[in-house]
Amino acid sequence: MTTLAVEDLEVRYGQITALRDVDLTVGDDEMVAVVGPNGAGKSTLANTVSGFLPYDGRISYRGEDIAGLSTQALVRRGLIHCTESRDLFGYLSVEDNLTLGAYAKSDARTGLDAVYELFPRLEERRDQPARTMSGGEQQMLAIGRALMGDPDLLVLDEPTLGLAPVVLDDISDGLERIRDDGVAVLLCEQDVTFALRHADRVYLLENGQVQRDGDPDLLRDDQYVREVYLGS
Repeated sequence: MTTLAVEDLEVRYGQITALRDVDLTVGDDEMVAVVGPNGAGKSTLANTVSGFLPYDGRISYRGEDIAGLSTQALVRRGLIHCTESRDLFGYLSVEDNLTLGAYAKSDARTGLDAVYELFPRLEERRDQPARTMSGGEQQMLAIGRALMGDPDLLVLDEPTLGLAPVVLDDISDGLERIRDDGVAVLLCEQDVTFALRHADRVYLLENGQVQRDGDPDLLRDDQYVREVYLGS
């Protein structure tokens, strides 16, 4: 079954077309990556799917056309966006930030236990203000807070941006466990190597258009992708 279907999507900022003729799907229990350079339109895609931007075309979530639905309505339906900027409350503790992610749910305790199992470092720092954490820890917190909303589709925008290699292992392990738990993931990511390692399917976005798509092995063997993005 298809969790997300994007058809003939076009997004404009005034006279500038940011996305054009974009088609993609994310199946149940599937991790789909959208890769491309800075400015390709990845964040615009994530924001549009999550209800933040007007668009032309059609976006369906679990078979329902989302046109006219607010971001809050999408969150209640299980479409949850972890933004590139993380949007943490710096002066609140780790646990308070996580609990805010469950505002639409009745039971935060179950979610907290699951997030702490996924990212044990967060439990160690549960009383620590978010602003005092490292960038990698803040990224874990942002992902954890999104998971507190019990998503059916998790939209992750640049989760590896600016992170040290040692932290990527924790993020990688977390993403694999999230997918194993049956959460569909739309991963918008500039690090092509990271995306190819985790995704079931990959779309290459350049200048607002999908230039290539397929399974990771197909793109990994593509000469253009190797030369431009993989350095081989």
